[in-house]
Amino acid sequence: MPRPHRKANPLGLVLDAAAHMPLHQQIGEQVRRAILERRLAPGQRLPSSRLMASELDVARGTVLLAMDQLIAEGYVKARAASGLSVATDLPDEMLTAPHRQLAAAPDTGGVNTPALSHRARAALRDSTPTFGFEDAPLAFPTGQPDRQAFPFALWARLLEREWRRPSWTIAGALHPFGHVGLRAAIAAYLGAARGFVCTPESIAVTTGVRQSLSLLAWLALDPGDAAWIEEPGFIGTREALALADVRAVPVSVDESGFPVERAIAAAPQAKLAVVAPSHQFPLGTVLSLQRRLELLSWAERHGAWIAEDDFDGEYRYAGRPLAPLRALDRSGRVAYLASFSKLLFPALRLSYVVLPTALVPAAEKRMAAVPARPSLLGQGALARFIADGHLATHLRRTRLLYSARQEALIAGLDRHLSPWLESARDPGGMHLIARPVAPIAPAFDDRAITAAAAKARIAVAPLSACYAARRRRHGLILGYAGTPEAEIDPACATLAGVLHDAASTRRWQAA
Repeated sequence: MPRPHRKANPLGLVLDAAAHMPLHQQIGEQVRRAILERRLAPGQRLPSSRLMASELDVARGTVLLAMDQLIAEGYVKARAASGLSVATDLPDEMLTAPHRQLAAAPDTGGVNTPALSHRARAALRDSTPTFGFEDAPLAFPTGQPDRQAFPFALWARLLEREWRRPSWTIAGALHPFGHVGLRAAIAAYLGAARGFVCTPESIAVTTGVRQSLSLLAWLALDPGDAAWIEEPGFIGTREALALADVRAVPVSVDESGFPVERAIAAAPQAKLAVVAPSHQFPLGTVLSLQRRLELLSWAERHGAWIAEDDFDGEYRYAGRPLAPLRALDRSGRVAYLASFSKLLFPALRLSYVVLPTALVPAAEKRMAAVPARPSLLGQGALARFIADGHLATHLRRTRLLYSARQEALIAGLDRHLSPWLESARDPGGMHLIARPVAPIAPAFDDRAITAAAAKARIAVAPLSACYAARRRRHGLILGYAGTPEAEIDPACATLAGVLHDAASTRRWQAA
């Protein structure tokens, strides 16, 4: 039996191209182990990502994905002038021998539990703040709709009606793409509300945008193919492409959105563009009509594909929601991705992708083989919720609600946070970006501020985490949709106290 193809580099990394673990995870695991075992000393410079990629014979994006994770976990530091180096402030317990057993748990009868894996211990040490459902902060989580606005009593009645006496096609032999009634309701909704026609047969219900994008990448690209992504952008995009072993190429967006010419220069052989044309995350830019036409023309000329992420396109506060890119597609190159979890409630875990017709047969085969398919429990109720007009009513109500909350957040930022942060109105969306004012921008560390805010029960997200490349801008992403209006001003005052303390003690460091 032939041995797996292996490669090595100056750090002593050995990759197994035949292993089930993706290459970026192999790199991350081995560098993390070298740091923990002191084979890489604190402060030691690491080779450049280009050199590591060349020596390992992998895409540079694969190395960058591994380094991004190590930076997020605190093992590696990125400095603009000196590149990457091992962190110097690792806690002592991170430097102990990796084979040390954990202390016995009280209910194990004195038997030691096996040591956790490196990645499990890293997850426990992760400085990213997490909040449980019971103690979740009201301000300012991103991607969270209002908890009180959803009609749960109505939802309960729809669930009961659906499951009182379900048919065999629902309870026992579900189509790989999901509930047939839900897919029909989505198709009708998209025609009426989003301005494009599609068939229920082209719609696949998924567990989230990550699964939708991973499915599309698996169908349309081969391992190692390149895909353009927006820079900055949704971190889940990179994760989904990595699952499909697709190389993500970040392309910086500007005031007109995704620049096609710049993308072609960065990766002329790319076969997929992942964009959010109606409201880019996190910056909120809108893809201009000229750029939309250029992107569609590129896809048609090169036989490439476009993944359109319309994650909050329904929330437009000035005029009607913008027409999706899919509405302009005449050659069948655009897949349309959207989610109900952000519109209704996160635990629903239902999203969907409208596939180009050419990909539907293979997608059915693929979804039939995927073990993690979306739960059926809410799909029939959601179909009725849409078909009976409740979704349209809910969206009208929450548009007014969220528009008022954005105004309240702007006022709170101006009143309490203007010495440190500046922001501007957004004609749509569910969040705002607050950037550091010019005098403190060079020394503003958004990850440190995020951690400090979490201790004060304020949930913000660091803008720098949305960048794939090492050159990043810092700021805070503030979600307002799930924050009651009465809580916004007090939360801004609390956040102002966090920033005042950080400024006075110089807790943030230069990026």
